[in-house]
Amino acid sequence: MNFNKRSLIGMLTLVMLLFPMSTFAFTSLAVPHIAGIRFEFIIFALTLVGVAVFHHKTMQVALIGLLSVVLFKLFFDTDYSFMHHLFGENSFISQIVDKHTRQGEWTILLNLFALLLGFAVLAKYFEDSGVPEWLPKILPDDWKGGLILLIIVFVMSAFLDNIAAAMIGGAIALAVYNGKVHIGYLAAIIAASNAGGSGSVVGDTTTTLMWIDGVSALDVTHAWIGSIGAFLIFGIVGAKLQDRYQKIQKNERFLNKIDYSKLMIVVLILIGAVATNILFDFPALGVWGAILIGNFIKKAPFGEVKHSMNGAIFLTALVTTASMMPVDELPNASWQTAFTLGFVSSVFDNIPLTKLALAQGGYDWGVLAYAVGFGGSMLWFGSSAGVALSNSYPKLRSVADYVKNAWFVIIAYIVGFFIMLAIAGWNPHAPHKDSHQAKEHVSNLHPISDVIK
Repeated sequence: MNFNKRSLIGMLTLVMLLFPMSTFAFTSLAVPHIAGIRFEFIIFALTLVGVAVFHHKTMQVALIGLLSVVLFKLFFDTDYSFMHHLFGENSFISQIVDKHTRQGEWTILLNLFALLLGFAVLAKYFEDSGVPEWLPKILPDDWKGGLILLIIVFVMSAFLDNIAAAMIGGAIALAVYNGKVHIGYLAAIIAASNAGGSGSVVGDTTTTLMWIDGVSALDVTHAWIGSIGAFLIFGIVGAKLQDRYQKIQKNERFLNKIDYSKLMIVVLILIGAVATNILFDFPALGVWGAILIGNFIKKAPFGEVKHSMNGAIFLTALVTTASMMPVDELPNASWQTAFTLGFVSSVFDNIPLTKLALAQGGYDWGVLAYAVGFGGSMLWFGSSAGVALSNSYPKLRSVADYVKNAWFVIIAYIVGFFIMLAIAGWNPHAPHKDSHQAKEHVSNLHPISDVIK
């Protein structure tokens, strides 16, 4: 029986790792291919495998992957222009003054990098506010306490970055469960942080990336329909697994005072992000402006910038690599493609996948936000929240153990997706960028009459 379980887990893991390769199989032979797959995608896949294997050297692996793709483009894809890719056809000044003329990637990459560092500072402000220490005070000491903690993580991730929500949830779980946290419950924390953030442009790096790229904040909110449906599965199962493994242990040291000035700075940072995104299409400007203002109220934890630098470089390098993939050969946007991308995001980091989808255009952004946001929860390295939490819980880094103990997350993803599709439907948006590239994208999309709703 034990052999059969191990065999089943091994087969499922192998399928999940190899599935993306068939998704990106193409027939065009303009550049070198292997088994019908363009070589850039193979480099990209090997980079992400390297991230999973060499988890202590993720930044170096991502940079090597980026350099490899750059060298491949230089030698084998002579029609590719790096200058046009990075800077577009307009000057720096015109791209900053008029967001509708921005075509190059440099502003998106700079914005993403600055937001990743800024959210690290925000998360530290929240952690030091005393709220995480206060939260266990309200938790029941049975399985419902674990469920409420997951609800808290879900709600927090709608306002904080999903990395911050996962890290805070993991820290609270470590304390209230006396250091004994089940892998399945850790997976539920990752899933809650990704699910809660999927409908908010400030709750997940993928939705933030959509926001930066011009998608309306309202166009992703229906992702919460799927997220809530999925939560009813992974939340209850994960909480009961944890309660059987270790019950909540209350401790008086959590009854500290809340620092409302730090909470006020957290709110100020979020308001700054929203305001500068509307005015300048550059939310990082508001984040860092608010951090500098907040520094006069409470000294900012700028040390978090240093601690987060490697992770920010790692994620930005992956996004840059993804931006150079031949997106014109991706499958046409449809709900089936979005559903598939959810599984792909469990192997391919969901941030680069989002970048690929944004470049292609024509998706229902809420459905895509749920798919690539929550779908990354099916494996520990499928989302930045999972990667971040694995730093505190190294036992997460075993793919086989994760699949064995977090099988219910996969079921939750499937059920949640079709609940969302049944209630909200599939409503694809025209490419959202006001540029001549939009016209090129439109010509590659299926007519609305061809879409299965």
